[in-house]
Amino acid sequence: MVSPLVETEWLEKHLGDDDLRIVDATVQVKLWPFPRVLSGKRNFRKRHIPGAVFADLLKISDPNSPKRTFTLPTAAHFAQCMSKLGIGEGVRVVIYDERENMWAARLWWMLRTFGFHNASILNGGWATWTLENRPISKESNKYPRAEFIPHFRPELIVDKNEVLDAVEQNDICIVSALGRRQHRGERNEYGRRGHIPGAMNVTAWEILDRTTKRYRPKEELQKLFEPMLNKKRVITYCGGGIAASSDAFILHMLGHQNVAVYDGGLMEWCKDKSLPLVIDS
Repeated sequence: MVSPLVETEWLEKHLGDDDLRIVDATVQVKLWPFPRVLSGKRNFRKRHIPGAVFADLLKISDPNSPKRTFTLPTAAHFAQCMSKLGIGEGVRVVIYDERENMWAARLWWMLRTFGFHNASILNGGWATWTLENRPISKESNKYPRAEFIPHFRPELIVDKNEVLDAVEQNDICIVSALGRRQHRGERNEYGRRGHIPGAMNVTAWEILDRTTKRYRPKEELQKLFEPMLNKKRVITYCGGGIAASSDAFILHMLGHQNVAVYDGGLMEWCKDKSLPLVIDS
């Protein structure tokens, strides 16, 4: 196993390594004139980290899932996508994106869920890479096809029934990675307002330095997640599993051994009116 986080300085020194696979996992979120998500491939073709290939999460995620969702695909589908990218036994993967590394964290969590542990996230992603004036390229790249053999780890992904059971268990902590207004119930983006009962709120944005987009120092992250670190199990959620993957990544990096992501998130939870939500007064 490798470190889950690598720095830009390290990556630049290792750009030419034969066993290194650099992956851009960017998804563009557009809010106007209506909310939608778009592949980041267009920008990737214009500029990217030298040697990188593009992982299109819109195609890698479950192709049968509803719009704006990125639920886990079948093992066979995921293995096929990773094999095409050159990801398999004997290689190391470094993932980044152009936003807050939430998409990078999502792909990292998917790889881990299917049993691949030689993947890392680039600290600061594209934002830090360009702020530091590191090399960029527009040349296309393709790694040799690999054989990705999935080993599914079901304990890393939970469904709504497991979340509902967890609400009543004191040794399980539920964490919302959504923005504070959404968590409190002041905004309604998913059909109903509020948060899952008992959920604590650590947003996927407050774990980052606002300027560089690097993750905050370990001591600060430990303080943010301190109430969860002594719980037997932690479940993270957001709207559809993306921001939740960022919180799950940090918890893993801080040493928690039992973290899961609620894959359906509020997009699924809010559709079932029998499931409870809490609005902060």
